[in-house]
Order: sequence, then structure tokens, then C-alpha cells
Amino acid sequence: MFIEPSLTGGRRGWIEVICGSMFSGKTEELIRRLKRARFANLSVEIFKPAMDTRYDEEQIVSHNENRILSTPVDSSQQILLLGQGVDVVGIDEAQFFDLELPNVCDQLALSGIRVIVAGLDMNFQGQPFGPIPALLAKAEYITKLHAICVQCGNIATHSYRKSKDKNTVLLGENGLYEPRCRVCYNRGDELSATARPSL
Repeated sequence: MFIEPSLTGGRRGWIEVICGSMFSGKTEELIRRLKRARFANLSVEIFKPAMDTRYDEEQIVSHNENRILSTPVDSSQQILLLGQGVDVVGIDEAQFFDLELPNVCDQLALSGIRVIVAGLDMNFQGQPFGPIPALLAKAEYITKLHAICVQCGNIATHSYRKSKDKNTVLLGENGLYEPRCRVCYNRGDELSATARPSL
């Protein structure tokens, strides 16, 4: 369970990273923390990649339709410019940002801002995704969430792409990706969601 750090002893910034596979609840957890910050009367700015328009052009939306208004941006430098002077900065789909994002988050934290970042830690090939590894190295707090493997029901850590498209960035949801455990992910196309073994 994540315990929110105390702000006593002066204003100090830090970085929190929420990571995991698709359908693990990352955005849901990000929204929960940001809403709690607002409830505590903290000023909050929220950002997402402008390219992510799957559910809404301006809102961050979780898979179960929880939502919060955000500012779409094209680069991490815009976050640095627009995120000044607030108590909390939230960033969703961090894997789609440029590799300067960890340095941007570091600068925000050094200026006394609590930075909460959510994103995929691995791409569909099972490799570290974009700026997330560096963010994990810089973060004071890390929450790794898990989905449930649709094939066997075990803990899922991988996002399996059902399409043959090889582009690293391919926006999608239920029809394009499914969460899988390590074993089922590596078994690849020999498995199908319709042939799920009984538990």
C-alpha cells in the first residue's frame, strides 16, 4: 500500500512512479492520488501526451471510465514550463514522452513539487519503455501494479500485442493488447483468449 509522504518540515519535492503492464490500473491510481491532493487543497497540474487521444483529447481516462482534466503537451519541456508554482504535477502515459522527461521531473522535484508519473515499464516486445527506466532510477517512491493474465489467471506483467504491427508506439486498448504473465507472453500466438485453461 502506498503511504503519501508528509509535507512537514518545509516544502520538499519528490518523484513517484506508478508502473506496470496495460490494464494494471496505473491511470486509476494516478487519478486517485491527484484527486486526494486536490481534496487536501493542493494546487495540481496534470499532463498527458498530445498524441494520446484514445478516450478524450484533454481528459485522462482510466479503463473503467474514471477521468480527470489534463493539459495535452508535445514535449517534456512544456511540462517544465507549465508546471511551475504548483504543489503537485501529474503525468500520464509517460512512456510516450521524450528522454528528457526524467530530467524535467528532477527539476520540478528540486523546486519543491511532488511529481506523480504513470506509465508502462515495458513495451510490447518486453523491453524497457522510453524514459520509464530512468524515472524509476530517480524516483523516491515506486509502485508496480499488476494485471491478471487473460490466459491463465496468474499475475500479468507484460502487454501482449495481438496485432502484427511492429511499430513501438501503437495506441490501443482491449482489442489490440491483452495482459499476460511471463510464461503466456513468451508462448505468443500459440495461445488465444478463447482457449484459456480452466483455473
